[in-house]
Amino acid sequence: MKDFSGKLAVITGGGMGMGRELTRQLAAEGCSVAICDLSRDAMAETHALALEGAAANVKITTHEANVSVEEQLMSFAREVGEQHGTDAINLLFNNAGIAGGGSFVAGSRDEWERTFGACWFGVYYGCRAFMPMLLNSTEGHIINTSSINGFWASMGPGVPHTAYCAAKFAVKGFSEALIEDLRVNAPHVGISVVMPGHIGTEIVANTIANQSPDTLPGLIENQGGVLAAGAADAGADEVAEMIEAFATHFRESAPTSAAEAAKIMLEGVREGRWRILVGEDADILDREVRSRPEDAYDGSMVQHVASLLGPGGPE
Repeated sequence: MKDFSGKLAVITGGGMGMGRELTRQLAAEGCSVAICDLSRDAMAETHALALEGAAANVKITTHEANVSVEEQLMSFAREVGEQHGTDAINLLFNNAGIAGGGSFVAGSRDEWERTFGACWFGVYYGCRAFMPMLLNSTEGHIINTSSINGFWASMGPGVPHTAYCAAKFAVKGFSEALIEDLRVNAPHVGISVVMPGHIGTEIVANTIANQSPDTLPGLIENQGGVLAAGAADAGADEVAEMIEAFATHFRESAPTSAAEAAKIMLEGVREGRWRILVGEDADILDREVRSRPEDAYDGSMVQHVASLLGPGGPE
């Protein structure tokens, strides 16, 4: 798909981060967009920003939906058809995701399944809900967001990260399996799996916003190290402040911005690549894990990758 002008894109998690930037960049190229998110306020901001730079005749619609609930994504699909007056879409970005659910052994089952549900079932349900509209198009493409944690199930020593990693491995495997399925049964529909490294998004902040207060200790545990130690004797308000500070640091210290990530994703779609790595850290980690698979979960891997990235790389 070399040209996005005149096309219709669907983006989950369009309220902030990469979803917002994808909306802005596609609208600027003449592509109409339908986004969903849990936050009406965030979507309203995305809508306003995208319209500022939109090409003529672009329509942008917003839809409230929880991607881990299939019925809500089916309703989203029906609304897209009604509000855009069509039975077909061209681009499906299954982009929404949250963090959390670090430990399978010691963590909360509810938190684990909340994270897995958003990050895996959000992709699966998205493909189910919009496959008929992709099949009705003359040209379509699915873009599923996995992660570097879709090929490296770790955040480093001492930091359990099971729900997110398991979900992102599932997204990668599902997307790769769809390559041949689509060739056989829907050759006009392509697919890409995106594996970002550390991107400057609001994923940590959004995770906090959608957690109940009693799950915050689980998020602390998921980060491990200094954050967990500092929270040991802290009150609820102090814990929340610490996590919010971490969320800000996560966004501002990222080597790749959300806008840069969106640009790389769209370039990958234009080039017809099924595998899109985003960020130098993703490129390096991918190479190292492939070349040293038996060492992937050795404590030295993080330090080795950090040394290759040099000053200014991810911590």
